Amino acid sequence: MVGIIPEAVGRELLILPEVGVINIIPLEIGSILIAVLLYIFIPLLIILILGRALYVILSKASKAAGLGMSLAQSDEELEGVFGVAGYDYDPKQDIFYSILNPWQRKFGYCRLYDEALAPLSMIVDCEPIIFECYGQKWMIEFWKGQYCLNTGCEIGFYREVIDLAIIGLEGSFFTSVKDEEMMQMAFCLKKNGKELFYREDRHWWLTGFKMGEFSNPSELTMEIAIEFNDLNMCYAFINAMLQVGYMEDEIIKIGNRVYFTFGKPRTRQPFTRTKITDWIIQRKNKFMCEQYKKSTEEFKTIEEKLAALKKENPNIYAKVINVGKSQEVFKSYEKIERYI
Repeated sequence: MVGIIPEAVGRELLILPEVGVINIIPLEIGSILIAVLLYIFIPLLIILILGRALYVILSKASKAAGLGMSLAQSDEELEGVFGVAGYDYDPKQDIFYSILNPWQRKFGYCRLYDEALAPLSMIVDCEPIIFECYGQKWMIEFWKGQYCLNTGCEIGFYREVIDLAIIGLEGSFFTSVKDEEMMQMAFCLKKNGKELFYREDRHWWLTGFKMGEFSNPSELTMEIAIEFNDLNMCYAFINAMLQVGYMEDEIIKIGNRVYFTFGKPRTRQPFTRTKITDWIIQRKNKFMCEQYKKSTEEFKTIEEKLAALKKENPNIYAKVINVGKSQEVFKSYEKIERYI
């Protein structure tokens, strides 16, 4: 309902002093509003806008100053923290990868390590290919999936040291091959058909991890190439692949080189992987990846991202510096070490 406003309402008295005279001047409400707008609200709005702009500038300057002070420390972290963790950084692809002689090398491999992955927030497809050649049992294993805050993959090359059945455990314990036994290996990791990164090297443990990238293992495929040191080992490996379920038309052999794709695993996956637990763990992993991206989206270099995370999100930072498989994965080694 529209009310009727009395004529007396809507007028105000503006007192303007003059020499010896006080005049009471009635003004229309529109004139007063214009005056208030021109002399009060517009200047106030300008002050607020300038204040906000100044605040943003000072905040960025303060953050940049803080980053500048910690960048040298971040450089040390790249060289130190990740070096100690067994990894190096490729700025072109924005990935971390394992160095030749990291601390992980002494721990070798056994099935218990794969079983430990899921409980430690690593939802990873595992594909161990075990074969015999020259009276020795060998294993080449492939991994791909979500390593907590990282999407990544691995190829590992090992030789058997002991059958763990003698101490009541399943499978064998393998140690990494010697430097002279290493092979040229390469992989291209793709997510839903799109390349994430590529790695190639003569190595015993070829890896790559993309920080802050979230993936389900089923979204990932590894296009793999391995150049064996001789034909006998090459054929032994191919036969082992056929035995676990790969088809002949899925494997290409050219000389000592073998090419294939690791998508859906053909070998038995760890008992710790279930649909329900995978879903729960992956929700947590996805959330952490989102937090990582949110905290680092305005920074370009890994040094800046590390500095920002350490300052503003220390919980995510603590996860970040544990690239790939953490030390907890290898706790089973303590039970096996004295038998090796």
